[in-house]
Amino acid sequence: MTDRPSALPPALVHEFVGKSHSDLDRVRELLEQEPGLVNASWNWGGGDWETGLGAASHVGRRDIALYLLENGARPDLFAAAMLGKLNVVRAILEEIPEARHAIGPHGIPLLVHAHMGGEEAEAVVAYLESLEDE
Repeated sequence: MTDRPSALPPALVHEFVGKSHSDLDRVRELLEQEPGLVNASWNWGGGDWETGLGAASHVGRRDIALYLLENGARPDLFAAAMLGKLNVVRAILEEIPEARHAIGPHGIPLLVHAHMGGEEAEAVVAYLESLEDE
């Protein structure tokens, strides 16, 4: 068994997740300083956990999301929706149909994440909207 890494400083995690909403340069700096931040989560309260990838995804920051994924962030349904990864979204929802009702950080629905992806995610938006008719 390997030694478990020590906990990251809360202030560092808070800054990283916060900056992942808007500041790619600072995200790069922080991740270079502490690579463990790539999958760190911040609890905004009441069980509202958010990672840097989650932050980038619900505000449509494709550049930050892709950077985090390239550096080892765990992919998730919400990021896939925002990035327009229709095959990923469809595969998950075909296996777990209830996931279409899952909410992301801050209670933001999957469809909103897809809308935040803009033109690149139009096919995901159309797919998710078609499920609402079922």
